[in-house]
Amino acid sequence: MTIESPNTAGSPVSPDSGPDYDLARLAVDRLGEPSGRFHFVWGHGWGQNRDAMKGLAQSLFALGTHDFLDFPGFGASPRPEATWTTADYADLVHRWLADNTTGAPVVWVGHSFGGRVGIQLAARHPDAVSHVALIAAAGLPRQRSAIEQARLKGRVWTYKALKRLAPLAGISEDDLRRKFGSADYQSAGALRDIFLEVIREDLTDQARRITCPVQLIYGGADTETPPEIGRRLEGLIPTARLTVLDGLDHYSVLGDGRHQVAKRLKTWLEETAV
Repeated sequence: MTIESPNTAGSPVSPDSGPDYDLARLAVDRLGEPSGRFHFVWGHGWGQNRDAMKGLAQSLFALGTHDFLDFPGFGASPRPEATWTTADYADLVHRWLADNTTGAPVVWVGHSFGGRVGIQLAARHPDAVSHVALIAAAGLPRQRSAIEQARLKGRVWTYKALKRLAPLAGISEDDLRRKFGSADYQSAGALRDIFLEVIREDLTDQARRITCPVQLIYGGADTETPPEIGRRLEGLIPTARLTVLDGLDHYSVLGDGRHQVAKRLKTWLEETAV
């Protein structure tokens, strides 16, 4: 079964619409202070689970309730039957929020893949979130130097040439994928179809439609989602603010840099909360 993702570039989507998924099977941990000012929802990166962002969130527990989700196909949440896009994941989150909000303003905090979902959520369901924080967020095509482009083209050409010769040389396509595929592609396993859909997405139009306050945080040493993506998102999202933290990479923003990130999020919320 393939789900047609509704309304990828139009008006807000109804909370009753969206992908077919049993919300009771969605793994969620709720922590923090129930009577706090905000309701934080944390979206992890590709290949991770709901534990990935708890270290960062600890410094913010006093500000409110914190929900940590395992996206379908990750952690303890079963994968969807269909090949989902980030729009499907965002619609699922919207459905879940309809029955699980605390009444406080919802702050979405997404890392990498969770940032993609956050962009879709804010664009498709603007009434669902009051703030969106995107940490090392993906969602825009990489801008590569001429040398990087040449290397990539050469790698693709080599892969295609070897793929044609593989039957004659006794080489399997799986062997070629292991040699030439990215680490995320190789580890995607049963989610490989979804991974391929996700990395093809360009969320430029969705970013332009976001109206709530947005905080962008990138590590200055991040080579997976480099700061140039954050700078372009800042230009696309009228309400966005960008912070680049020197010396941090794609994952250390959640580790060694978590206190810097938490401090920036606190300041941003104080400055933008109504």
